[in-house]
Amino acid sequence: MALAAVAAFAMDGVESRRVTVEADVRRGLPAFTVVGLADKALREARERVQGAIKNSGYRFPEERLTVNLAPAYLRKVGPSFDLPLALAILAATGQVDATATGTAAFAGELALNGDLRPMRGALAVAQGAHRHGFARIFVPRSRVLEAALVDGIEAVGVDTLTEAVDILAGRAEPRPHPPAPAEMIDADALDLFDVRGHNGLIEAIKVVVAGGHNLHLQGPPGTGKTMLARRLPGLLPPMTREEATEVTRIHSVTGRHRGTGLITQRPFRSPHHTISASGLIGGGATPQPGEITLAHHGVLFLDEWSEFNRGALEALRQPLEDGRVVIVRGQSVLTFPTRCMLVAASNPCPCGMGGNDCRCSAADVARHDRRLSGPLLDRMDVTLYVARPTAEQMQGQVPQTSAAVREAVLGARAVQARRFEGTAVSCNGQMTPRMVRELVAATPAALDALNLLHDREGLSARGYHRVLRLARTVADMEDSERVHPLHVQIASSWRTDAKSMPVAA
Repeated sequence: MALAAVAAFAMDGVESRRVTVEADVRRGLPAFTVVGLADKALREARERVQGAIKNSGYRFPEERLTVNLAPAYLRKVGPSFDLPLALAILAATGQVDATATGTAAFAGELALNGDLRPMRGALAVAQGAHRHGFARIFVPRSRVLEAALVDGIEAVGVDTLTEAVDILAGRAEPRPHPPAPAEMIDADALDLFDVRGHNGLIEAIKVVVAGGHNLHLQGPPGTGKTMLARRLPGLLPPMTREEATEVTRIHSVTGRHRGTGLITQRPFRSPHHTISASGLIGGGATPQPGEITLAHHGVLFLDEWSEFNRGALEALRQPLEDGRVVIVRGQSVLTFPTRCMLVAASNPCPCGMGGNDCRCSAADVARHDRRLSGPLLDRMDVTLYVARPTAEQMQGQVPQTSAAVREAVLGARAVQARRFEGTAVSCNGQMTPRMVRELVAATPAALDALNLLHDREGLSARGYHRVLRLARTVADMEDSERVHPLHVQIASSWRTDAKSMPVAA
């Protein structure tokens, strides 16, 4: 009888959890059993591992073989356990030194010939290995640049099972990492300079981006709502190392990262309006992050959002407030981050024209308005009406470039970085009610103006705080230490625009 154990990691949402792969070989009729709450892809690993071991020139035990994945209560999903399974079997049969496998963690999918295929979540696995004190982690060579993003642990990229065994035995040295691909410069990057006839909206756009506030663009079709929204990520400041690592981990776990290193561009997600609630906020039989999590630290754009399923939109309410969503499926509870800017675009009525040109009946307009609930609209900090520009405006106005707007945004973000130093908050749009009380620094006159507005416009308590947060950003753009009545008036005019969509019950 022989027993060996190898360290691996299972995905638990966008995090990784340690799993011990225990292989037990003893006398008995030949059998290969995997226990420990493994999914179908992992149960099928028996055939892949057996083929990879034999085709790599090693001996597969013709005895009773049991592999346990501990802890047994944690569900293990995916084929990335192939490599640790194979090495545990080789260690249990004496073909690999068990002490060599004890200081490293392993992850990778095996082909039948022993080659290692790309895998999901290499960064999350490397972070878990570092957290548990491992010195090295073995991953497919195609994902070694991703694993190497974690400081304090040696990432070893291997192409085959044989190469991994040789490195563990000391017969070979780990190969240098492949060169990181040069960062692509998009010559066709979207620039605000392309948007003509809407210079009057740019000041509000600056404030929205500078404070990370939610934005609702409303107006007739073809007036530039989508053009404006798609240029917002280019106005945001560069991500910090921590933010980029978090975004990379999310995209790696969901299989949307090619393993080429750190993602440096802020995410921009624009799902189709037929998306389900689980697709938007996350879920499924095996819970996966939704679009709002994929937009973490970036922009979630809902074009024609009045056409989205009402249930899907209502599911956004809590994640927008909390910055995270908790998914409960059976005995599994997963938490996904959802800290992003929500940008939505809609038409004023079903025909899209609105005003005197509207061809809709009163019943049509009422049904259209009911598609968006009051609580959801109350979470939008700024509502801008994007009118149809005249020919003179389109030809005569000289629009600002994204670079010029970004420079102003960076100045305001620097002020906010100093304000929120030492906290998990990075911009005014993320302030908690307590932070609003302690950090907004509104003058008594500004508070009086807001109180008057609260009673006159019927603002909710949430709306009251959101106007204060927006006014704080307006003050930051003007390099003002205090929030004055004018800042409150500007913020309230953008929130309670006369042409904005009526709030439905």
